[in-house]
Amino acid sequence: MLFLLFELDGDRYALDAAEIVQVLPLVATKSIPGAPGWVAGVFDRHGAAVPVIDVSHLALGRAARQLRSTRLVLVRYETRHNAQHNAQNVYDDAKSEHLLGLIVERATQTLRIEREAFAGSGVATPHARWLGPVANDALGVVQWVEVQQMLDDNVKALLFPRTPSAQPMQHAGSAQ
Repeated sequence: MLFLLFELDGDRYALDAAEIVQVLPLVATKSIPGAPGWVAGVFDRHGAAVPVIDVSHLALGRAARQLRSTRLVLVRYETRHNAQHNAQNVYDDAKSEHLLGLIVERATQTLRIEREAFAGSGVATPHARWLGPVANDALGVVQWVEVQQMLDDNVKALLFPRTPSAQPMQHAGSAQ
């Protein structure tokens, strides 16, 4: 598997390249009043608002540093919702795919690591479910960031509201 590496205060973390849509230089965001502090805001991409998470703020309680290697990584983020599909009120779990921006520091390298090389960290992180398994390489430990676990239900509802004006990227085979 190919991963994009980034750092949080010297520790290495990895994003699955298969989830990445684009890596951009850092861009200005419009803040969202009432959102958690680690929600950096939104920015416009081709006429659509994309929510942005500051991963340093989420993990460490401080904003990402404005380094030349600080990047905005656009990832695919799936949300699930119950959608009514017929007149008999049968509900089915439907998925929508959205773009989510992640601000990460020192995102300049990629690394190939086999899925089997990752193992549990041995530390339960219920308030940081997105911190996944760890692997070792010649430079030490790297931890897999599970993007789909980053947002709790309240933040998902804030960033990806189910309204007629919301236009999520439709996931193939799912209903709106």
